Amino acid sequence: MIFQDIISKEAIYKGFSRDQKYCVQTASKDKYFLRIAPLDRMERQKALTALLRRLSALGIPMCRPVESGECEDGFYTLFTWIDGTEAEAAVPSLSKPAQYALGLQAGKILKRIHTIPAPADQEDWHKRFGRKTDMKIQKYLDCGLRFAGDSEVIAYLTRNRSVLQDRPQTFQHGDYHIGNMMIENEAILLLDFDRFDFGDPWEEFNRIVWCAQSSFEFAAGMVDGYFDFSPPAKFWACLAFYIGSNLLSSVYWAMDFGQSELDVMMRQAQDVLSWYSHFRSIVPDWYVKAEKKLPNSGMGK
Repeated sequence: MIFQDIISKEAIYKGFSRDQKYCVQTASKDKYFLRIAPLDRMERQKALTALLRRLSALGIPMCRPVESGECEDGFYTLFTWIDGTEAEAAVPSLSKPAQYALGLQAGKILKRIHTIPAPADQEDWHKRFGRKTDMKIQKYLDCGLRFAGDSEVIAYLTRNRSVLQDRPQTFQHGDYHIGNMMIENEAILLLDFDRFDFGDPWEEFNRIVWCAQSSFEFAAGMVDGYFDFSPPAKFWACLAFYIGSNLLSSVYWAMDFGQSELDVMMRQAQDVLSWYSHFRSIVPDWYVKAEKKLPNSGMGK
């Protein structure tokens, strides 16, 4: 077992998960990413490992599971180690064509992820997410904090429930954005499927605000890569709905993590309202204004 061969480990503190995370090295000098979850999440981690192996078989470039089991501290999973750079830090320093090309890669990868179907017994999406939206609106109104323009977000959500009708459901990464990506040899590799779920594949774009805040070109490339350069009108209506819903929940979520995190979410709310002209437009500024040119190297193909 690889786990028993570990001779050193260095803690990794990035992220909000209560899991323990480490960069570890074995006696044979091999490096791995070690994640230890509480035992009460063992069955979910086993299910995730099985799904990750299916994704690996599809050729998804990612941190791959190589071993898992129980240990003294919980349920561990060892993953391949990626010697790359964090996309969130690296992308803004690249040329705009390179940023767009990497976004194209991210979109194409996401499209492949969504080829794994949801279980047949999934609840109807319109009912499920409609109920979730009601809960988010109420929790936001009850939390005691407000951001300027929130009434326009709530009005959009109230008027546009119909966009949730007849949506298919697939496997979802659950937290798909530039902060969970690495770049190695001009290629995107994925991290952290820990929030995986099943639902509308287009909901997966609800975290694209983080991409757009880093790079309009990367965010636009992600959409174009997914839709082969022709995003449908209904996608934009759905995306506005999912991003608006997330704006509300991000406020009361951030309250548990202190003022600095709350400030981040409040600033993000104003960015989103600006991109969407206070939800009078459904195509965001970051897509309209992005420079959609590829570099001569062909990066992103």
